[in-house]
Amino acid sequence: MKILYAIQGTGNGHVARATDLVPEFKKYGEVDVLLSGKHCELELPFDVKYRVQGLGFFFGKKGGIDLGKTWRRNSVGKFFREVVDLPVHEYDLVVSDFEPVSAWACRLRGKDCFGMSHQSAVVDVEAPRPSVCNWWGKVILKYYAPATQNTGFHFKALNEHISTPVIRKSVRELVPGNQGHYTVYLPAWADIHIISVLAEIRDVKWEVFSKHISVSYSFNNISVRPVQNEGFIRSLAGSAGVLCNAGFETPSEALFLGKKLCVIPMKHQYEQACNAEMLRSMGIPVLQKMSAASVSKIRQWTREAQVFSVNYPDNVPEVVERVMEMAEARELETSFRPLFPFLSFHRKMAHVTVGNVR
Repeated sequence: MKILYAIQGTGNGHVARATDLVPEFKKYGEVDVLLSGKHCELELPFDVKYRVQGLGFFFGKKGGIDLGKTWRRNSVGKFFREVVDLPVHEYDLVVSDFEPVSAWACRLRGKDCFGMSHQSAVVDVEAPRPSVCNWWGKVILKYYAPATQNTGFHFKALNEHISTPVIRKSVRELVPGNQGHYTVYLPAWADIHIISVLAEIRDVKWEVFSKHISVSYSFNNISVRPVQNEGFIRSLAGSAGVLCNAGFETPSEALFLGKKLCVIPMKHQYEQACNAEMLRSMGIPVLQKMSAASVSKIRQWTREAQVFSVNYPDNVPEVVERVMEMAEARELETSFRPLFPFLSFHRKMAHVTVGNVR
């Protein structure tokens, strides 16, 4: 079996998940990997056959996406060429972790694409939504990487199509402790802004991980480091708590390790607003912004005990098997599709015949 596994490269979450999922897919056949975008710091432990531009988003420094940079760094013309050129017809199975080139290449050729992502869970009818409607965010989640069928991951298993998070092996094997510091990962905020807020809480040691630097530095009780996988997970495992955006992987790993958690959703980011609602329903503190007005709330959070536990079992074999079963069922349905008109006609004629006999 030839399998194409396509990964969205904006942020580190999709790549982190792929490190465990790709080896499991390799048990079913030959796997080629596609990575779109260049906005992640993690290295994949296997070869990448296709490296494409895709349509990626770039973090800003004011709490949200930098729309200007995103527009300048993406080429719509190049994206369409990548869609046309990607040979998805050569694969028996295409799996997309919210990756747009593979998804649209499948749609162009009328080929099935199986979505396997957190975003697939966010759009599920049973997933919590923020009270304020964001139609543009809904459009992006629906059409950015459209799939024929979906299986998703969320902070809770909501139904048979939504599983608990995939916790990568490198995190699952950690022995958590408490070395007294708090780990901070807020990639959409400028370092100086984060420092100006956290510097007001002087009795706490902060370890800030930044996308905007390549050399570590310190300021009083705050150390700032570039995002690097080993350093980050060591800090995470030894932390007293984690302050981060309302993404998916970092909060999931923090919860799995039993860490105190507080999240700040990125501005105008519908997916993170949805994540924040789910976490809020689980009792996790949610702040609306990182500002001087948030200092008292952050200070209070560091001083309060947070008793919360989750059960995130190793579900990699289970979710991959589910995708394989979905693909098998879809192939069987497609094989019998030419017979459907005949069978429908046959049933109608049988009904007429029985009616005439009566």
